[in-house]
Amino acid sequence: MTDLPDSFRRLVSTVTPEGQVKLSLQDAPIPSLNDDDVLVRVEATPINPSDLAVLLALTDGTEFKREGDASVAPLNPAVQRALSARAGVDLPVGNEGAGKVVAAGASAAAQALLGKTVALAGGGFYAQYRKVRAADCMIVPEGTSAEEAASSYVNPLTALGMVGTLKREGYQGLVHTAAASNLGQMLVKLCAADGIPLVNIVRSDAQAQLLRSLGAEHVVNMTADDFLPSLIDAIAATSAFLAFDAVGGGKLAGQILTAMEQAALRTQRVDGPYGSRQMKQVYVYGGLSPAPTEFNRGFGMRWRMGGWLLTYFLEDIGPDSAKNLRDRVAKELKTTFASNYTKRITLAEMLDPAVIAAYGKRATGEKYLVLPQA
Repeated sequence: MTDLPDSFRRLVSTVTPEGQVKLSLQDAPIPSLNDDDVLVRVEATPINPSDLAVLLALTDGTEFKREGDASVAPLNPAVQRALSARAGVDLPVGNEGAGKVVAAGASAAAQALLGKTVALAGGGFYAQYRKVRAADCMIVPEGTSAEEAASSYVNPLTALGMVGTLKREGYQGLVHTAAASNLGQMLVKLCAADGIPLVNIVRSDAQAQLLRSLGAEHVVNMTADDFLPSLIDAIAATSAFLAFDAVGGGKLAGQILTAMEQAALRTQRVDGPYGSRQMKQVYVYGGLSPAPTEFNRGFGMRWRMGGWLLTYFLEDIGPDSAKNLRDRVAKELKTTFASNYTKRITLAEMLDPAVIAAYGKRATGEKYLVLPQA
């Protein structure tokens, strides 16, 4: 590992015993490598909603204040109790990223990656360097930059996982909420390419227009007066009885189940008091709303609501199928799975309270990319 520094900078999130969350930069030693390891010089890493839950410790981004070299925010007592296991732990953050392999272990697989630009996931990517297993790296195609490859895992594989779940569970169409997000835009392109009917739920006419410009056919605005009738029509037209909900809290998941039942009743006879025979499934995969999930059971007795996590999906399908998904992502990084960023920031800027307030909003169309080397 010649020509490497002795240490590197990384961002950590710490829940303090005093009841605060603290964001700070640390100097860490360059790690030694085992035979199957490589060292990646991280050049680009995105801020995803899944990163924010860990980074900000479930705290509003507007609460942060500068305190010396760190930024801190108070935790409410309920959050402090929920995160008690994190107390005093400096937790590296950042789910995914991309960069160049600058050092490698002795194995042939590791040595083959030297000098390659790779994308990978696994946490701790808000850092200048990251030690990983060679087997966990995805080599990006020639001519693809680290910025273009930075979001190669979380959103693309989640979109593919949703489609994979549909196929494994025998559904015909999908409903997706927060559909104007970076992930939602990928899902529109993916479902169009694979011939899967998709119902997109958005929050504004501008978001609806954005998705239609990408080719989305069924887009429903949840803030419109005719939201539920429009949703029923869209589900009836697509047989989309499987939904993935990024919002989690509030009434939306229950409204989707209700709309599914009403759509099913247009073509199915009810034989008794238990509703249609159509199985209806809503998977909650995100937590954009921290409110409790509320629903009124007006959708018969054939329904399910549960959690969905990419990690578990990949474990379920096995390493060979997971590799096939990664290979597809690599081939379509500049098309189906392309990401757009509205702001690029440094590790130091991640600690600026004004910047924290901005990226902590999780606003649609405002995706941040971190450049650790800048």
